[in-house]
Amino acid sequence: MQRSITAGFLVLLFCLAPLSGCFGEDNDASINSDDVTITPGILRGGEFQGLTIAADSDMSAFVPYLIMNPENGFVQNSTVVDLEAGESVLLTILAPPRTDTAVIMLGDIGRENWPIRDLDESWRTWFARDGHERDDNQGIVRLSGDTIDTVESSTSNGGPAIAVTIPIERPMAAAFSDADGGRHSTGVVNGRTTYDYLSMLSDESTDPTDLADGAIGYLDRWAGQGNAAYEDAAQYLIQTLDSFGLEVITQRFVYDSTETGAQNPEAYNVCGYRFGEVDPDKWMVFGAHFDIAPPVNGGMLDPHIFGRTYGTRVGAYDNTAGTSMVLTVAEAMAGYKTRNTMVFCLWSGEEGGKRGSDYWTDEWVKEDNPNVEVTNYVNLDMAGVNWPGGGGAPCGNGHGGGEGNCDPNPAIDPDGYPKDEEVWPMRVYIGPSVDHDVMNQPGMVNLAMWIGSDAIGVEDQMAPLIGEGHSAETWKVDDWLVKDRPEIIVYEDTTARSDHATFQDNLGTVTMGFGGLVDGYWCYHQTCDTLDEMEDWMDTTGKDYGEEHSGTSNLVDALDTITWWATYSFFHLDENPVRNSYLEE
Repeated sequence: MQRSITAGFLVLLFCLAPLSGCFGEDNDASINSDDVTITPGILRGGEFQGLTIAADSDMSAFVPYLIMNPENGFVQNSTVVDLEAGESVLLTILAPPRTDTAVIMLGDIGRENWPIRDLDESWRTWFARDGHERDDNQGIVRLSGDTIDTVESSTSNGGPAIAVTIPIERPMAAAFSDADGGRHSTGVVNGRTTYDYLSMLSDESTDPTDLADGAIGYLDRWAGQGNAAYEDAAQYLIQTLDSFGLEVITQRFVYDSTETGAQNPEAYNVCGYRFGEVDPDKWMVFGAHFDIAPPVNGGMLDPHIFGRTYGTRVGAYDNTAGTSMVLTVAEAMAGYKTRNTMVFCLWSGEEGGKRGSDYWTDEWVKEDNPNVEVTNYVNLDMAGVNWPGGGGAPCGNGHGGGEGNCDPNPAIDPDGYPKDEEVWPMRVYIGPSVDHDVMNQPGMVNLAMWIGSDAIGVEDQMAPLIGEGHSAETWKVDDWLVKDRPEIIVYEDTTARSDHATFQDNLGTVTMGFGGLVDGYWCYHQTCDTLDEMEDWMDTTGKDYGEEHSGTSNLVDALDTITWWATYSFFHLDENPVRNSYLEE
């Protein structure tokens, strides 16, 4: 994997191959773990909270977590503090939401270099294998900051360090049981909040007073002029983003067919802006399309009875789930100060060919705001029917198709994304990429791996895919099998057709996306794309795979995974954007 990324970019810490010859001069023989008191004794997972470090001896402490700077309000990755005997320091840290152990390192006062974990392991695993006692770790060096120090990668790790562990517990909200998704119901963001948006938007209960779609939810979101239901949904999104305190800017556009010249219907883009405190012309964008697949059969035929056609009223999976994540993250992030501008967008016309994001990048950014640099884009499209449930299609009771009402083709698809009867991977896809066998954007790949392995708690389920030594046509499947069919795959891809491709093609922006099954999910672009179907798919009770949890619990878990991954990405990318590596050369 390539090792060269923009100088000073913190993700340089997170390279797969361990450094060799990185021996330091610090043995910290005068320090031990009894010389420090760290409170609280148990951290609350997923929340910013005060962490006090009190020293009985002169020492330095390395805190390798997201820290909120008390002076400027910005979030930074890690800090090192010096403490004389009798002194204490109060830091505001974000305890990882989906792991149970935090690690803080101690060393001689003034220590500059420190060891760090490998890219694909958690701090808990690193500590358990005595990583803190080794001298062959990767390393960082402290940098003087305006108020608290920051860190960057280094060829020296300073040698072994004293490591102190702190347990992390994530509480359940009192309103929810485990079966309701309570395991993932608290924190800065959480899967249960995303689920609540998904449930509300997808609610098919009849509402006779709603002349747009006749339902409590926001159904029939087919992009196009004159569709009252689509206009109704757009107004809801505008009002909701505005209620978060974001500045809402919309674009209505007309798309002219390049093939026929015919004018396609007008539609919306809805974006909420939180302008940056340092460089407002650098935009980090977080988006999902809120239109759904329009029906080609006027009667909206049930595929369980008539076979697969095309179109849906609800679009719970594609893409109400992604829309719900944008709302969850926007609601939470609107309250944080950032260096660069945060933009939360709901795109129009993705199902018709990425029309909304094409218009936004070509017209709104390049023409109307030429001074703007879109530093990074995070895409949410089709999420929630993979890990930790989804071990093959549910059978019977009208689900799926083919023999036994199961998925008609559970075998590995050599031409598409990896899938088989046991594992349906969740995808973390990154680009742009020009070579199937080289990591063209190692900075973003490494960032995804770094976040996933510790904060998201999926080190045992996750692996990067790369096509080195494999055929260009089947490399994803080939490497997936070599790596024993991981449940979460991180890879570069140029073939997935969603709004991230627009940012890559039109702006050269490095993107990260989260998604799931396409052809492997029976109800993709079908009338059965409902919340109930997603929950049935994710139910592992009485199954021979995974942990036994209800469909709601597993769905909330899956939504929590991606919502947190995207949130962590935003905090990291605000401090250090990932630029396109091969455009910079």
